[in-house]
Amino acid sequence: MKNLHLYVLALTLTIVGGSLCAYKVNRLGLPLTPTEQTEVWTVEATLTFGGRGRSAKVELTTPEEPPGFSVLDEDYISSSFGLATEKDGENNRALWAAREVRGKQTLYYRIVVTEDREENRKRTSPKPDYPAVPDYEEPERSAVFSLLADVRSESADISSFTRELLQRFNDPTPDEDISLLRESSSDELERVREIRHILAGARIPTRIIYVLKMEDRLREGGLTPWIEVYNDKEWIAFNPKTGARGIPADILIWQVGDEPLVSVKGANPANVSFSISRSSREILNVAQQRARLIDSSVLEFSLFSLPIATQNVYRILLTVPIGAFVVVLLRNFIGLKTFGTFMPILIALAFRETKLLWGIILFSTLVAIGVLLRFYLERLKLLLVPRLASVLIIVILLMAGVSVLSLKLGFQSGLSIALFPMVILAMTIERMSLTWDESGAREALTAGLGSLFVASLGYVVMNNEWIGYLVFVFPELLLVLLAVTLLMGRYTGYRLSELRRFRSAVPPGGAK
Repeated sequence: MKNLHLYVLALTLTIVGGSLCAYKVNRLGLPLTPTEQTEVWTVEATLTFGGRGRSAKVELTTPEEPPGFSVLDEDYISSSFGLATEKDGENNRALWAAREVRGKQTLYYRIVVTEDREENRKRTSPKPDYPAVPDYEEPERSAVFSLLADVRSESADISSFTRELLQRFNDPTPDEDISLLRESSSDELERVREIRHILAGARIPTRIIYVLKMEDRLREGGLTPWIEVYNDKEWIAFNPKTGARGIPADILIWQVGDEPLVSVKGANPANVSFSISRSSREILNVAQQRARLIDSSVLEFSLFSLPIATQNVYRILLTVPIGAFVVVLLRNFIGLKTFGTFMPILIALAFRETKLLWGIILFSTLVAIGVLLRFYLERLKLLLVPRLASVLIIVILLMAGVSVLSLKLGFQSGLSIALFPMVILAMTIERMSLTWDESGAREALTAGLGSLFVASLGYVVMNNEWIGYLVFVFPELLLVLLAVTLLMGRYTGYRLSELRRFRSAVPPGGAK
């Protein structure tokens, strides 16, 4: 029971951090890698009509949360028209109005969408009523019921029933019944309406949807009528030409229902055409737009709300816990010896500017010279505080001397030695000298090399682009790291480096 509190705390931290991260990924679409990009589609509807010199009203049906896509932006472009928007069942409607409209007019509606892999394409509402069987006239009546009987015998449910009917209706070599029923279908829309009329004979709820195929660089495109049927659970879309079920990823549902796409009052009828362009954007930018659109305040209180200069500081600071975690692993589980806990982390931060190889060379040089001078100070019998101050002064003078010398020799990397934390260097020299005096040269060199190895490994981990991206975009993951670190804090078992101490206890041939 003594560990119960720790386990509950670690579990709570993990749930909070993991849940917030999952929300950002699944709801806002934040990527888990820094280089991910996504396709963004810009769809523009162009309305052209002629004015009659009087007031006019224009209404255009626009998409309402199209399944499979996330809306990033909407624009309504008009010069002298007033604009209002309203929700109309499963659609939205844009309403333009002007007092006096003369000559040719052009209105634009633009929507920017991106494919949303998490967006469910199932459409469960609204639940419709079952249609009444139409009063067919002969010979249509006989043809419809003959077709329905044949289809019913080769289907198991509403979905397979509809697919079978569409395949028969589109058969290139139709029988007499299909030929009769297709006589009244002069275009795509009339054909879909005729299919609905036939399905009503089986009392299957249906509706028309108008879809737009997402084709890059499309100019003057149009909507295509599809059909949806209700199977007591959800609306299922079918391509009326092929009988294929479902909404493909490149299909955008623009309108639900058979109402006119555009209506004009007080002016000549309008012509509507669609153009599409595709571009790539970083998913991170897309996620920020999506968060603003759905009024999510998560990113408003994230690090992205800080000034850019402050963001850059935290991009470095947030990697420090990762370095600390590396120190915990190497010291508590591997058994490496270092001078202090935070010294390797700070040296690793300095390596970000000096780069790893030059950082190791400069660090080793400073510490080696500093230890030699520290041994000289020991002969002067100084007190602790003056001795530390003297070591600090020597470190600064050494740093300045190395910078000047490297400049004269043409090594620009030597100038970055000024970025080393001078106090940490001074304390490292002091600790190494004391260890040398108390435990011998071997122990001091072991701890020094261990510190340098941990700092080098910490630099590799902390300078990793993916890790730096994760802790900045998902800082809540540090709560999970904290939970793991707390659990590791109770480990009291053997370190890997200690196992060699017990080799002599193992009998020849291994344990039996």
